[in-house]
Amino acid sequence: MSAPDTVTRTTLRVAVFGVGAVGGVFGARLAQAGHDVWFIARGATRDALASQGLRLDSVDGDLHLQPVQVTDDAAQVGPVDVVLVGVKATQVSGVAPAMAALLGPNTVVIPLQNGVEASVKLADALGTEHVLEGLCRVIAEQAGPGHIRHPAVTPMLEFGARPGAPLPESVAAMIPVVADAMRAAGIHTTVPADMTTALWEKFLFIEPIGVVGAASRKPYGTVRSVRETRALIDQAIDEVIAVGQAVGVQWPSDAKEQIWKRYDSLPPNEYTSMARDLIAERPSEFDAQTSAVVRLARQRGVSTPVHDVLHALLLPNVVATN
Repeated sequence: MSAPDTVTRTTLRVAVFGVGAVGGVFGARLAQAGHDVWFIARGATRDALASQGLRLDSVDGDLHLQPVQVTDDAAQVGPVDVVLVGVKATQVSGVAPAMAALLGPNTVVIPLQNGVEASVKLADALGTEHVLEGLCRVIAEQAGPGHIRHPAVTPMLEFGARPGAPLPESVAAMIPVVADAMRAAGIHTTVPADMTTALWEKFLFIEPIGVVGAASRKPYGTVRSVRETRALIDQAIDEVIAVGQAVGVQWPSDAKEQIWKRYDSLPPNEYTSMARDLIAERPSEFDAQTSAVVRLARQRGVSTPVHDVLHALLLPNVVATN
């Protein structure tokens, strides 16, 4: 199967690799907008999508897609315009080689994972000429196989070239095409000039409240209102800022202030994704988030006492579920 000439097309061929909460939301909206979307999933999720379609209960409007194109074999799909990587961050290295079957001359691969290391793992497996940097913002969870609950935050996507990894001209030309398609599908999309800072700004948002929420097993409203856990989150923010600076991030002067404004606006009864996974005894993104802070801090000689304690406290739970 030959790769399509997509720069002049308004309909994109999209592969959503991993149809959990995030992949389900993005894939559903692109399919609703008329794009040729393939869902690549395994096991119960694959079976549910094949027999019942994809159900999205969403703050932006409910949707039931049926039938959907689904397979567990990327080779069956062939080259596409866009690969959205929706698996857990801890799964990226294991599944990345299978994505090679989806690559054509102009294909862009966009990671949607939490954390700051997914694009590196993808580029190691697929080469640098197709892999972009990417991040998304949405609050969603799987209610069951093929059933996504999206209670808050209209999906947002930021993506662009990886710093220090020049793209072939034909691949770079796809970036504005994909951005326009995402916007038309109702996904708030930007192409930042500095993807490293954008990636770490998201990491600063998800990880400090994420690890405290996971350790306490309480929702946003509780951990931000109890004085002691609010102070713990505040110290964790400082530590992530320090690690980011050591990595080379140029933080905005009001980075911490903006994070707290966002924390204080989160739905009070919702949980962080890490907390949801650990409570349900599912594999989590602990290694890509909290372990990454500790790992990068040790490599660069940055002190992170709060993360050291919370990492040690949560690690037995993570080992038991992974």
